[in-house]
Amino acid sequence: MTIAAAKPRIDWVDYAKGICIILVVMMHSTLGVEKAAGSVSWLNAFIEWAKPFRMPDFFLISGLFLAARIDRPWRSFLDSKVLHFVYFYVLWMTIQFATKGHGLYQDLGALGVIQSYLAGFVEPFGTLWFIYILAVFFAVTKLLRGLSPLVVFIAAAVLEMAPVHIGFLLVDEFAARYVYFFAGYWLAKHVFAFASGVERKPVAAILAGLVIWGIANAALVSTGWAGLPVIGLALGFIGAAAVVSMGVLLSKTRLAEPIRYCGEKSIVIYLAFFLFMAASRAVLLKVAPGLDLGVVSLAVTVCGVIGPV
Repeated sequence: MTIAAAKPRIDWVDYAKGICIILVVMMHSTLGVEKAAGSVSWLNAFIEWAKPFRMPDFFLISGLFLAARIDRPWRSFLDSKVLHFVYFYVLWMTIQFATKGHGLYQDLGALGVIQSYLAGFVEPFGTLWFIYILAVFFAVTKLLRGLSPLVVFIAAAVLEMAPVHIGFLLVDEFAARYVYFFAGYWLAKHVFAFASGVERKPVAAILAGLVIWGIANAALVSTGWAGLPVIGLALGFIGAAAVVSMGVLLSKTRLAEPIRYCGEKSIVIYLAFFLFMAASRAVLLKVAPGLDLGVVSLAVTVCGVIGPV
C-alpha cells in the first residue's frame, strides 16, 4: 500500500491495490448491511470467496518496496516508514471517536470513552488495525534485518498456520499476516519477475489461468478446506499471484483506469471509507427497506470507495 515517493508508479501494482481496496470496502459494507438488517445477502458468498487472498495480497504488496529503505539509519527509517502510519492512525482514530462520540458516551459514559480512546494506542481500533499493524511490520522487519530471511519466513509461516487466536487483535493479526508482508519484502524481485512473465503471456492464457484459480478457490472455500493450515497459507500466496496477474492484465487497457486510481489512493480510501459507508447504509436501509440486501451492499460499497476520493 506504500510506494517510495521518489519512484515512478507501476501500473500493475496500483491495479492490484485497487482490486484489494475495493474488496476490503465491499467486505465491510456487506457485513455492515447484513448486521443492520439481520439477514445474509447473496453478496456474502463473494466476500467469502475473496477471503483467502483479500488481505494477503494487500500485505504482500505493502512490503514490495521496503528493500529500498530498510538499510537507512533508524531515525530516517522510523520517520519515513513508521511515523507516517502512526500519524494517520492517531488522526483517524480521533476522527472516528469524534463521529461515534455520542453513541460511545451513551454506552460507556465519559470515563469509558476516554479509556477506550487510550486503549486504542495498544489495541488497534476498528478498521484502522491495518494502518497500525503496517507500522509494526515495518519496525519488526527492520529489527530482524540481521537474521536469515529464510528463517524469518519459515517462522512467520508457522505462525500463520498455527493459527494464533489469543483475543488480542495485534498479536492475532500479526501472526496471521506477517508472512505475506515479509514475503513481499524478501521476494520482491521474484514478484516483479513473475509480473513481467505474466505480461509476456497471451491474454487468453492469463484469463484461462484466472478462471481455473477462481474455480479451485471457490471449491476450497465452499468445503471449508480454505481455512485449514498449509492450504490457507498456499491459497493466500496463490491468490496474491492471481491478483498480481489481474493487475498486469488490467494494465494492458485504459478501460479499468478507475481501479488503478483507487489503488493509487488506497490509503485515502481505507482511512475514510467508514464515514461514507455508515452514512449511505443508514440512508438506504431507511428510505428503501425492501431493496435487495445485495444491491444495498453494492451501493454502499460504491459510496465507500467514491466518497473518500
